[in-house]
Amino acid sequence: MEQKLKLVKPVSVPSAAFAFCRYTLALLVWAALIFRFKPLMIVAFILFALSAILKVRRAPLILLYSYTVNKIFKSSDEVLNEDAMRFAHLMGAIFSLVCIGLLYFAPPRIGWSAVLVFAIMKSISALGFCPASKLYECMSKGGCCAFTGKHG
Repeated sequence: MEQKLKLVKPVSVPSAAFAFCRYTLALLVWAALIFRFKPLMIVAFILFALSAILKVRRAPLILLYSYTVNKIFKSSDEVLNEDAMRFAHLMGAIFSLVCIGLLYFAPPRIGWSAVLVFAIMKSISALGFCPASKLYECMSKGGCCAFTGKHG
């Protein structure tokens, strides 16, 4: 049985801008949790959603860094899979929206627990291992099994 594999759409962004985006979003979620300030989760949702809609090259935090700091302190470019990053930003938007829903409509302990889980996941992503991006890449190859290491 022949499978069609999804092609990778490479996109180049300044590596420092990409790092700025990852770290800023992680810090935003942690700040919402630490200060118990729900509007920061709304800001995170908006940034994730805009990044998914506009794609990584035109993501708000990428553009902010690219047109400010990167003009003075140039960084090398990093090649990313555009579709994988769009999927990762979409998952971030969905998870932040779930957190917002829980914060406003569930008991506070449940809402803030969800934000804690999201903050941990976002921190893992910020440190360079993006689970959502890896999941997309794995599934776009036809599936994979984490236990056996076999790819479909």
